[in-house]
Amino acid sequence: MPPAPAAAPIALALTGASGAQYGLRLLECLLAAGERVYLMLSKPAQVVIGMETDWELPGRPAEIRAALLARFGCAAEQLRVFGKEEWTAPIASGSAAARAMVVCPCTTGTLAAIAHGLSDSLIERAADVALKERKPLLLVVRETPFSVIHLENMLALARAGATILPANPGFYHRPRQVADLVDFVVARVLDHLGVAHALLARWGTEEGGAA
Repeated sequence: MPPAPAAAPIALALTGASGAQYGLRLLECLLAAGERVYLMLSKPAQVVIGMETDWELPGRPAEIRAALLARFGCAAEQLRVFGKEEWTAPIASGSAAARAMVVCPCTTGTLAAIAHGLSDSLIERAADVALKERKPLLLVVRETPFSVIHLENMLALARAGATILPANPGFYHRPRQVADLVDFVVARVLDHLGVAHALLARWGTEEGGAA
């Protein structure tokens, strides 16, 4: 019998909101789980990564891919990195849509662009494709407080089928370090993607708590 087809990739975009650790940890967990990832980084995201972490990523997609493959030690076919205006990327078309997309962290500017279908960058276009093809779209919004404009954009996207998953970590698991708070949010994203993980105990288990 022929081998079963590989699962479609998951698209992951990091934008310039504070909270780069969420997106980088999510990428690490997806690759560790054997997932294939289509990665997009906005220029502001690369600036924030340099400010908030000790990562030193190069500027070009091919160089970013090489650096990430070396850092995570995953199979080369697991990761592709696309540029802002790489319109020939598979995720720019519904005929090759990823099985799900996550924007983590998601700026309110990206939120607005997706809500209004602007598609001025590959990140926005890939999100537009996810919505029109009715694929899961998770937006890990990192902003506070929210204005009425932000809330209305989130409501419009929720009505269109997106999942609004703000970067709001819980504390019932007794976090001891920042990494524990990051893992809380990443675990919720992985749950919605259907990707198995053991980042924290679940509610009702011996060490669990509320979602």
